[in-house]
Amino acid sequence: MLRKSIAAAALAAFVIGVVSGAAADDKPLEPWERKENHVKPPKDSPLDYLVSGYWFRTPKTRALQDDDFENPAFLWVETAEIEWTKVDGKAGKACASCHQTAEKSMKGVSARYPVYSARDKKLIAVQHQVNHCRKNYMKAKTWKWESDKMLGMAAYIGLQSRGMPVNVSIDGPARPFFEAGKAFYHERRGQFDLACKHCHQANFGQYIRADFLSQGHSNGFPTYRLKWQKLGSLHRRFRGCNNNIRAIPYKRGSPEYTNLELYLAWRGLGLKVETPSVRQ
Repeated sequence: MLRKSIAAAALAAFVIGVVSGAAADDKPLEPWERKENHVKPPKDSPLDYLVSGYWFRTPKTRALQDDDFENPAFLWVETAEIEWTKVDGKAGKACASCHQTAEKSMKGVSARYPVYSARDKKLIAVQHQVNHCRKNYMKAKTWKWESDKMLGMAAYIGLQSRGMPVNVSIDGPARPFFEAGKAFYHERRGQFDLACKHCHQANFGQYIRADFLSQGHSNGFPTYRLKWQKLGSLHRRFRGCNNNIRAIPYKRGSPEYTNLELYLAWRGLGLKVETPSVRQ
């Protein structure tokens, strides 16, 4: 009881500037409150409706995402488009050697990742698959998770699914990984003794310090975050959240974060892929 009381006090101190989920009669609805921006959640979802983080951002930020010419993430995407056809490694191959044009071969790929890999007998994200191809088929050096080349390639692959609904599978061999991600999402951790659900399930539409909380969906990653002034991965965001609650973060690409990525993708099932998005 004492631990829960301390956690409640920490959350109360951490979350400020409450915004009501139901608008007053004389106040227009915020974009995230409008039903036309809501998506029906998957069966057994803890949320009554889904709404993309896009609708929690300012009109100026949304406009930046909507314009491919102005969207700063496209600097990385354009570089990746060149990398796609660039021969690299001892095998003398490029991504295009096996996958031809990304517009056709990569369409829908990001919408269904992460996936269970029978080859690796584990859950893998897009970045894992990119490095598998580089190492085993191209005989090239692998890329670091947060490197510009990996971020660009993940965003370029994601772009081919833009507008398509998130459609991950949590059945069969993927189920244990999904359950592990779900457990991670609901587990209290860190000095603040908080879980992901305390911010993105119980308090979306409110402020944490200067940060306006969304439902915490993953449909826009990799994302150009204004705070970072660069493109960043979903696992970087996980690490940032862990640091914010003073919990020890895991490595990017770790099983813990990949499992969490699957749970978040399921939690946003049906939302449209927005990669590469722009966030605050």
